Amino acid sequence: MKPVEYIRRTRETYDSLGFPPYRWFKADSSSAFAPLMKPLAESRLGMLSTAGTYVQGQVAYCYQDDTGIRAIPRDTPLEKIRFSHITENYLVEARQDPSTVFPLESLRTLQQEGVIGELADNYYSCMGGIYSQKRVERELVPNLTNAIEQQELDLLLLVPL
Repeated sequence: MKPVEYIRRTRETYDSLGFPPYRWFKADSSSAFAPLMKPLAESRLGMLSTAGTYVQGQVAYCYQDDTGIRAIPRDTPLEKIRFSHITENYLVEARQDPSTVFPLESLRTLQQEGVIGELADNYYSCMGGIYSQKRVERELVPNLTNAIEQQELDLLLLVPL
């Protein structure tokens, strides 16, 4: 499968919707990457996807500035994974193969093979295409931080859309 040019597609999508030019959010540099504190095979791993992932039966994301998060239980069957995102044209590949942006089965395999010690009870998703940077800072980030901290993780896999 050919790589998707997400930055170009995001700009084109926002232009076509009549929105002001998209401004990429720049996170605080104090949250830099850290070295592993213990081997991966002994670590508890979580996942965060910005693909607007949800489980069939959960409420889908709204298309503009939805700062909600969804908990996705680690044992969710792949066929129950759904996507809702402001940039719907990004989701063609994800709907064909949800593992491209929410690799449930790959993580399970890595745990079964002993590469990863333990998987979090829940993974998390949000919609990455949030136009309001204030709402990202005031609503999304605190809610995600709280939810992820409750998982008591050693590592977090970030899967951007």
